Amino acid sequence: MQQTPVETLFYMLDETAAMIQESINCSFLEALVETGENLFQETILQDELSEWTKKRLQKKYETAALGKFTSEQIRQAWQLALIKGMKETVQANHQMTPDSIGMIISYLVEKFLQNTKQFTILDPAVGTGNLLMTLMHQFHHSNIQAYGVDVDDVLIKLAYTGANLQKKEVTLFCQDSLALLMIDPVDVIVCDLPIGYYPNQINAATYQLNRESGQAFAHHLLIEQSIKHTKPGGYLFFLIPNNLFHEDESKKLHDFLKQEVYIQGIMQLPKALFKNEASGKSIFIIQKKQQGLKPPKQVLLADLPKLSNKEAMMRIFAQVDVWLQENKS
Repeated sequence: MQQTPVETLFYMLDETAAMIQESINCSFLEALVETGENLFQETILQDELSEWTKKRLQKKYETAALGKFTSEQIRQAWQLALIKGMKETVQANHQMTPDSIGMIISYLVEKFLQNTKQFTILDPAVGTGNLLMTLMHQFHHSNIQAYGVDVDDVLIKLAYTGANLQKKEVTLFCQDSLALLMIDPVDVIVCDLPIGYYPNQINAATYQLNRESGQAFAHHLLIEQSIKHTKPGGYLFFLIPNNLFHEDESKKLHDFLKQEVYIQGIMQLPKALFKNEASGKSIFIIQKKQQGLKPPKQVLLADLPKLSNKEAMMRIFAQVDVWLQENKS
């Protein structure tokens, strides 16, 4: 059976990363960074590899040269290789945002920006960059200045290498997303919020959403940080746990949001996308307040159907269109 272009490229990435992993004794994800850099630089950069291994790698690279593939095919193959590598780690916050969710967020960004062709965007918990890359592919005709931040050096290297292979220009910072960011406020924030506690209590004390005792919720602080780094009138699209407004400190969070932003919409994702009901998530859409802006007449609320149900999805999209006509100038 003939392989698709995405399969051909994935198997090449998989096999060459495995060769490098075995030779230099690193994790698969670290080896994936190395093989991605080799492809981008069009040379083998690992001096410690044997000549025999270098020849094998070169032969693999030649059979699947990047020039044969579209940018989207490269993104999909890179994503498949990342998914394989992610199986080695048990950290839930290292999991990528699925394509299906990324596509929905991209659709919503496009609708709320009302065909804006030039904007700045930040993902303050960029991880491997898949959510940001998915969005950038959807806006390939637009002029986007993109930024990403993540504290994990392996993930940020994967985001960097993936962006290079896909020929997408992104400025990436490897740092604590809740520390001082050297990034000007942007038009759009997208973020699959990492859920958990923030251990740096000294830094947490600089946030309004810090807890009075014990460790603060990192995802609460990241919402505050994101709003701070959004231009007045800018939009924020978060992937949030369904219980965000039912957990501890939720009243404090709600009061803060009421002060800083207008809530635009909450769209609950299909339960089938998640392992159990407790891990369910929603897309949370807010707009930073600006003089002259008014809140929507009503918040956009929707339960998304199974994404494979095209007719039901089209009805939701039609509902979004009607809501935008009635609530946005």
